[in-house]
Amino acid sequence: MLTEVSAGPYTIRGISVGGVYTSLQVPELGVVFDAGVPIRSFAGTDRIFLSHGHSDHASALGSLLGIRTLIGKPPPQVFLPAEIEAPVREALTVQGRLHRTETDIETVPMHPGDTHHLGHGLWVRAFRTHHKVPSLCYQFFRRVSKLKPEFQSLPPAEIGRRRQAGEPLFDEVDRLELAYATDTLSHVLETAPSLLECRVLILECTFIDSKRTVQDAQERLHIHLDEILARAESFRNEALVLMHFSQAYSPDEVHAVIQARTPESLRDKLRIFAPTSGRWFG
Repeated sequence: MLTEVSAGPYTIRGISVGGVYTSLQVPELGVVFDAGVPIRSFAGTDRIFLSHGHSDHASALGSLLGIRTLIGKPPPQVFLPAEIEAPVREALTVQGRLHRTETDIETVPMHPGDTHHLGHGLWVRAFRTHHKVPSLCYQFFRRVSKLKPEFQSLPPAEIGRRRQAGEPLFDEVDRLELAYATDTLSHVLETAPSLLECRVLILECTFIDSKRTVQDAQERLHIHLDEILARAESFRNEALVLMHFSQAYSPDEVHAVIQARTPESLRDKLRIFAPTSGRWFG
């Protein structure tokens, strides 16, 4: 069952169940995050960002490419950790031989700290996440010009005159829009603190109650709700989207437990990426 939530100016669509499959789309940015399941309506999106190579996040890439071929779309850009570029290409080559079809992609290998211009003032930056395999989170931002403080009291005509004369009146600043971080220790919030400043943060939250302890979550290299609640005052995001819940919980249970446990300081910005009723599967 596909889920859709609104978070600030963005729409997050898709499905995410920990250990089973994850694939999300943000149409306003023209991106798909991970390809653990081939969602037909995502096939027209030309930029795919793989967080890591585990099957529940990457195994449906070949199927998604097959759908793109059927609808006449060219090879997409696939952003991925640099360490898995060669294995992903090898896997697609094997799939292509099995299917007797082309499985070509334009890979964009990234290392932690790398940035890439996506056009129209939009950029993406990669951060290392903390998992058992090479993995990244992705932060999207817009580079905008901001008038330096010492010139902000000038009338518009004077600003225009000085600008025309070539005077450096503006600083270039990064306006942090959206970040996606999955399959990671909560330590990523310390190693990449700017995630807490993004307008929208999409963050994994695999375990939510005493069925699994924080230690259990950390041993599995995932995040527990307790760790998020302990940092409730740190999230300066406009919206915090929690996803990647364990299949040990039903969607109804996820909503009930998180709503009951979330403090008021976090409640208004929280979005629960899970169906509001029914089951995860079927």
